[in-house]
Amino acid sequence: MNTIPNIAFQSTKDATDIEFLNLSELFSRIDDAPNHNPRLPHRLNFFALLIVTGGTGSHQVDLKKYPLMQGSVIKIAKGQVHAFLEELTYDGVLVAFTEEFVLKYFSRSSVDFITHLYNYHISEPLVDNCTFNDSFLKQIHQETTSNNTYAQKEIIAKIVELYLLRLERLSHGSQPPRHSKSHYALFIQFKNLVESRELNSRNVKDYAESMSMSAKHLNSIVRQFTLNTAKSFIDQYVILEIKRTIMSRRISLKEVAYQMGFDEVTNFTKFFKKHTGVSPRQYKASL
Repeated sequence: MNTIPNIAFQSTKDATDIEFLNLSELFSRIDDAPNHNPRLPHRLNFFALLIVTGGTGSHQVDLKKYPLMQGSVIKIAKGQVHAFLEELTYDGVLVAFTEEFVLKYFSRSSVDFITHLYNYHISEPLVDNCTFNDSFLKQIHQETTSNNTYAQKEIIAKIVELYLLRLERLSHGSQPPRHSKSHYALFIQFKNLVESRELNSRNVKDYAESMSMSAKHLNSIVRQFTLNTAKSFIDQYVILEIKRTIMSRRISLKEVAYQMGFDEVTNFTKFFKKHTGVSPRQYKASL
C-alpha cells in the first residue's frame, strides 16, 4: 500500500530550526541526495512558506491545486500534505521552520492570530497579491549575511513573525468558510472548548455532551474542517500544550503531566511518545 512520506526538517547549513532556500537550491539538494520525490504528495513535520518572486505555475496542498504568480504565497502547516507540480516555471524562496522555532521565539498572542500555524483547516493556504515579499526577503538577507551576529536569531524570528502577521492581515476575511455557517460555528465552539481546557479531558464524548450533541455528530463536523477525527484534534492540541509547557516553564515533567490531566506519569510518557516518537524527557533534553 502506498503511504504519504513524512519529511523531517533537514539542513546542510547547520540550521536547526529555520532555513531560507531558493527553489533552485532546494531541488539541487534533492537531486544530490534524494529521499523523496517532491512532485508527489508528502507530509511536512515542520512549517513552510513558498514565496513566489517571478513566473507562474501551480502547487498542490491537501490534494487541491493552487495557481501561482509573482506575489503569491503558499502557507504550509506542520502536518499538511503538499506537492510541487510539473517542472518549475517560477522562481521563489522556501522558508522552512520548525515548531520549536515558533514556540521559542513567537509571542503567544501572535500565534493565536496566525491562523495557518495550528488552524490551517479553517484558512486557505494561498495568499495572492502580497506586496511586501521583496522587503521581507531583503530584510532577511541583510540579517543573515550581517557580520554582527548579536541577537541574530531573535531578530530573524521577529522579522518572520511580523511578516506572518502582515500576511494574515492581508488574507483575513477574504475567503469565507468552505462549509455551512452553522457547522463552522460548531467547529469553532469545539475548538475553543479544547483550547480553553475547560473540560480538561481528552474524551470526545465529554466535548459532545458539553455541546449537546452525539460524539458521532461532533466527529462528522470536525472531519469537515480538519479531514481528521475530533479525537485527533484534541490529542494534537494536548501535545502542543505539553511542548509549550515544557519549553516555557521550569517545572518537572511530573508537574507537567498533572497539569495536563494525566493521573500517572507513565501514561503521560506513553501518550507523548506515541504522538511524537520521543519521550518527554528526550524532548526536553533536545531543547
